[in-house]
Amino acid sequence: MCRLILAQGRFPTRAVLDAAVAMSCGRTADHDGPTDVHPNGWGAVWREDGAVHGLGVHRDVRPLAESWQESPVPGLTTDFLAIHARHATLPKNHGIQFTHPLHRDGELPWYFMHNGFLPTVHRLLGMKSSAFDSREYFDYAIPAGTDAVDAQRTLRLLDAIPPGGSSGNAIAVNPRAAYVIHWTSPQTTSPRYFGMQRLRTPDMTVLSSEVVPDLAPADQWEPLEPRTVHAFHIAPTETELSYS
Repeated sequence: MCRLILAQGRFPTRAVLDAAVAMSCGRTADHDGPTDVHPNGWGAVWREDGAVHGLGVHRDVRPLAESWQESPVPGLTTDFLAIHARHATLPKNHGIQFTHPLHRDGELPWYFMHNGFLPTVHRLLGMKSSAFDSREYFDYAIPAGTDAVDAQRTLRLLDAIPPGGSSGNAIAVNPRAAYVIHWTSPQTTSPRYFGMQRLRTPDMTVLSSEVVPDLAPADQWEPLEPRTVHAFHIAPTETELSYS
C-alpha cells in the first residue's frame, strides 16, 4: 500500500515534496487502512526541459523521509510533478526493481505508480502465478504500444479483474500526458484509505492520497470522484484535461 501525489501548474515544488513526506510518515493519516507509514522506497517523475523525452525521474529504495535531501526534487522548478511513497505489501518485493515509478521503454515510454494490491490480475495475462502485482497491473492496463489511457476501456479492464485485490489507484505518465486512475475494488475493506483528494486553486491542481493541510486547509480539498480517470497534458501552463 502506498501514497500518491500529483501536482500540475504553478506550485512550490518543496511544498509538494513535503506533503509526500508527511503522508509517508503517517502525519496526515486519517483513514480506515492498516498502514500509516510507507518506508519501502520512493520515486518521482516530473517535466524537465532538456531531459530525455522531457521527463526527469528519480528512484530510491530508502524511506522518503530519510533520503529526499539527496534527490534532485527539492531544487526543481517544474509545472508537473508526481511522487510515490511505498509500503511493500509482500516482504519479498523489496529493491530497486520494485521501486516506483515502474518503467517501460519504447517509442513512447511510460512510467507507472500504483497504490493497492492486485494479486489476481496476473490471471488475465495468462500467467500461472503472480511475481509482482504492480508490474502485472501496468502490463494489463497499459500494454506495450499504448499511446493514451482511455477512461472507459480502463474501467472495463479494472472491473474484469478477479476478486481478491484492493485498489488500482495509479499515476501513469508518458511524455505527452499523465493519467490518474482512481478505482478501488468494491470488496475492499478500506475504502477511505483508497479514496483520493483533489485541491484546485487558480495556480495549481493537486491530486493526492490524503488531505495535506500544509498545502491548503482541509475545507479547500474535495474527494475525487470514484471510478474516474483524470488526464493532464505534460506541457507548461496546461491544466486538467478531462475526467469521466
